[in-house]
Amino acid sequence: MLLEYNLADNTLAFAFDGPMDAKTINELRNQIEAKLEVHERINIYLEDRSVHYFTLYSVFMGVVYPLQNHNRFAKVAMVTDRSWIHLLSGINNYLVSADIKNYKREDRIEAMSWIMR
Repeated sequence: MLLEYNLADNTLAFAFDGPMDAKTINELRNQIEAKLEVHERINIYLEDRSVHYFTLYSVFMGVVYPLQNHNRFAKVAMVTDRSWIHLLSGINNYLVSADIKNYKREDRIEAMSWIMR
């Protein structure tokens, strides 16, 4: 399940629960694309609440999509306790122009505060 929060006009915030599959990724991508039609650069907050599993497609798109849109993201906050996701977003941080920060779930309020600044 994909839950969307309204934090700011140029910011998308999502919390994920359940499977991270093609349906979820396509839904997320559609909402990002809609926001990019309005704003040149956006901020994104992503929170792993309780993802049951990740498909290969979702992991692949998690790496490729930011590269395809490397200059369209200003800040990205990744909130998860999964170290492998922190590793992937750390790699993306070197490849895209966005400022990407990783947070543990216990620091989610700090992540929300940072993404809205």
